[in-house]
Amino acid sequence: MSDLFRKKSVALLISESHSGEHTLKRSLGSLALVALGIGAIIGAGLFVRTAAAAGSHAGPAVIISFLIAGLGCAFAGLCYAEFAAMIPVAGSAYTYSYATMGEFVAWIIGWDLVLEYSLGAATVAIAWSEYLNNLLGNFGMHIPYEYCHSPFQAGADGVHGLINLPALFILLVISLVLMRGTEESAVVNGIIVIVKVAIVLLFIALGWKFIRPENHVPFIPENTGVFGEFGWSGILKGAGIVFFAFIGFDAVSTAAQEAKEPQKGMPIGILGSLVVCTFLYVLFSYVLTGVANYKDFGVGGAGHEASVAYAITTYMPGYSWLSVMITVAILAGFSSVILVMLLGQSRVFFSMSKDGLLPAVFSDLHPKFKTPFKSNALLFLFVGVFAAFVPGDTVGNMTSIGTLFAFVLVCAGIIIMRKTDPDTPRPFKTPLVPLVPILGILVCAAMIYGLGVENWVRLFVWLGIGFVIYFGYSVKNSKLNK
Repeated sequence: MSDLFRKKSVALLISESHSGEHTLKRSLGSLALVALGIGAIIGAGLFVRTAAAAGSHAGPAVIISFLIAGLGCAFAGLCYAEFAAMIPVAGSAYTYSYATMGEFVAWIIGWDLVLEYSLGAATVAIAWSEYLNNLLGNFGMHIPYEYCHSPFQAGADGVHGLINLPALFILLVISLVLMRGTEESAVVNGIIVIVKVAIVLLFIALGWKFIRPENHVPFIPENTGVFGEFGWSGILKGAGIVFFAFIGFDAVSTAAQEAKEPQKGMPIGILGSLVVCTFLYVLFSYVLTGVANYKDFGVGGAGHEASVAYAITTYMPGYSWLSVMITVAILAGFSSVILVMLLGQSRVFFSMSKDGLLPAVFSDLHPKFKTPFKSNALLFLFVGVFAAFVPGDTVGNMTSIGTLFAFVLVCAGIIIMRKTDPDTPRPFKTPLVPLVPILGILVCAAMIYGLGVENWVRLFVWLGIGFVIYFGYSVKNSKLNK
């Protein structure tokens, strides 16, 4: 039983990252890491979840929901930053758990991260497909329903989906980019980040003069008598919904082994991307709920779908062109999210494979590009199945619960590491330990609670599959056995 909790020392983890043929190329500076974080964060959450949370739960006070969710992520981000600077190797929360809580817990978190990265990428690819069809509609074109929806979906006319080809297409393109190289991927991501941030700022700047103060009154709509429907309970539920908008900043830590100066770059990348995105989210939500009344975004409301485009075309006369640009920005944003999610997943599997917990194919690097290209190819097939044949709402909540579970373990790991390895050099230290990690655990646990029993069952089933693999393969092949 003690073997289940055997640990890898920090010194061993760092030495492994500096030598051998299985060494990732260090090519990412601080700005590239910040862009990587922004690329992962700004996407579906900003353009979709803002209106959903405002319309059905928080009203204009969705601004407060963003601040609460951002605060929870900041607590976890401070813990991630300490680990990433202290243990600058690939693998993110998996690697950190291996050093603090042992192999079995590391396996659990590594397997759990599949929910965040792989299913997260599948969810966003499905959304990308939907918005592509929306964009084509502006030019009188469309993709037949059966070729852009899963077999479990049916249109208003009774037509059933067969396969989501656009979702498969974007996954293939992004996977090929990642196989080419991380540096090249970062360049592509950087361009996308500039485009979508520019569009967000453009909406904020142009939309500001169309804000009607009466739309922000009441700022906190009165609770309907049902928990989560407006009032302060609605703000809290809204925080759980818009939390999806922050998913991704932790993906920066998966690229630690490819950072030029990880001790400096990791904290800047993680916390910098969080600060930038929270600022943009607050401004964006203020303008959106000021331009259009939050009731328009509720279920059955005229702006429930494609909410941002609706607000522009309905309440910003003369700016219909901006609606098309917003849709383009959404597609770009989704593309960069997929890129970072697939990057993160391949790097987690890279680390697990080097440790012997997964087959060697996942750490086999391309001789020229030094990327785990075989892992990228296998991940495309795995993620592609979900994207092509499973509805987005089925995998979306699993992404959130997997992410929150990882955050809880990382926060707990900081407390444990301060006790077990107090003398390990820490280029960046989480302030106010154990208060900050405990607050991170509590906020994340509260959001997990809010996701409901159904998602807990899905999590337990997924972890059960992971246990079978661990005890059937990983225990016997672990490098710590040799």
